[in-house]
Amino acid sequence: MEKNRWSMAGKKALITGGTKGIGYAIADEMVELGASIFVVARDERLLSQRLQAWQANGFDAHGKAGDIVNRADREAFFDQIENLWGKLDILVNNVGTNIRKKTVDYTTDEYDEILTTNLHAAFDICQHAYPLLQKSKKGAVLNVLSVAGLTHLRTGSPYAMSKAALLQLTKNLAVEWAGDNIRVNAVAPWYTKTPLVEHLLQDKNYLRDIIARTPLGRVAEPEEVAAPAVFLCMPAASYITGQCLTVDGGFMVHGF
Repeated sequence: MEKNRWSMAGKKALITGGTKGIGYAIADEMVELGASIFVVARDERLLSQRLQAWQANGFDAHGKAGDIVNRADREAFFDQIENLWGKLDILVNNVGTNIRKKTVDYTTDEYDEILTTNLHAAFDICQHAYPLLQKSKKGAVLNVLSVAGLTHLRTGSPYAMSKAALLQLTKNLAVEWAGDNIRVNAVAPWYTKTPLVEHLLQDKNYLRDIIARTPLGRVAEPEEVAAPAVFLCMPAASYITGQCLTVDGGFMVHGF
């Protein structure tokens, strides 16, 4: 066993969507534990602010503004990582979006936007990251899912489909890449205080329904999802792969 299995010192990590919500909490947790991070996000101004704050505290933080839906942007940030580090120890696929409607009401463009952002881009990022993760000799991939990919919620079919498919990708890659000592896991949060759902949590009736289905009686803080997510990327989790950890306050095991 590694002596510093509870540390991320020396690890090189790419986090998509790492300036807000769960992605930011993961990036912040990793850099606090000693990792060098590369954050990708669309908001250039916010990204700059996050990087400056981390760097001011002496952390090794890098990043590039871009949209992961755009293939040219994806290739650009991988080129930068190649030049910066020449390898990658950790990949966190965190970016996600949603449009909440009944199945019959989605337009083709809306359906494509959700599936492209949540699934197709993540698949392509995994392909690009593979040779860099191989060089690590001890690589880790963490996919941020949702309990919507495990059971029915009021999130809409395309979102649930994308998360369920990302779970299957997690399982497939865990087996396919095990020979390269690349572990692939996932976390599936329930409602968490993030910009993606803050408008829903402001609805007192909706919030009451969420809490009624949650044994711990509250929604999660982003840091409560980040902690188990980061654990799955640490040397301490070296024998864990192909798993999906629900971070849900007991929601998935709550019967009648």
